[in-house]
Amino acid sequence: MSGETAEPAAPSPEERTAPPEAGGKAAEGEKAVPARRARRHDPNRRDRLIDVTIEVIVEHGLAGTGHRSVAEAADVPLGSMTYHFASLDELVELAFSRYVSALADRFDARLAAAPEDGDLAAIVTDVIMVDFLQARRDLVLAYELYLGAARNPALREVTRTWMSRSRRALERLTDPATAQVLDALLEGLVLHNFLARDPMTREEVHQAVARVIGPARQVR
Repeated sequence: MSGETAEPAAPSPEERTAPPEAGGKAAEGEKAVPARRARRHDPNRRDRLIDVTIEVIVEHGLAGTGHRSVAEAADVPLGSMTYHFASLDELVELAFSRYVSALADRFDARLAAAPEDGDLAAIVTDVIMVDFLQARRDLVLAYELYLGAARNPALREVTRTWMSRSRRALERLTDPATAQVLDALLEGLVLHNFLARDPMTREEVHQAVARVIGPARQVR
């Protein structure tokens, strides 16, 4: 259902009434004939709706995300939502999948750019303190995803995809067992510092990460 040309041409919210002739007036006693403004060329509407859904989740949370709120934010007819997506669950899953893919790509790029002789504890600390804790949008999306995953099996699978990709990225720098613990520690420290009244300092985070890594602090 991705073809825009087949979408029903129902009047959209942005379509307005206008006099039958530009600059003219309806005859006395007659009502103006509604004139539809040309429909906006929007061949990538389905793709755009997924992006808009991500932003609606950031602003309103999962609880405030629905077909109507997304349609209004995207300035499209409400009917577009059910035309392009089988359900709200499908739309939310696609939105979170896109977010996780972009996040994992950035994480991969960050670790791939790590110097071969770098301090792994320092690299992971930078990921926590800079890449995550200074990006409020990503923090909000991450915890909305976790919240949704508690009840939605499809979103649990999205979180597993993220965890799998982050562990694989860490495994390029250390052994699989250490990568698994580091991944869990990273998530926990981000949550702790995001919510704590007295968050850990960078040095405290670095020390915690270094203890997990142990003697093998250098990037392999």
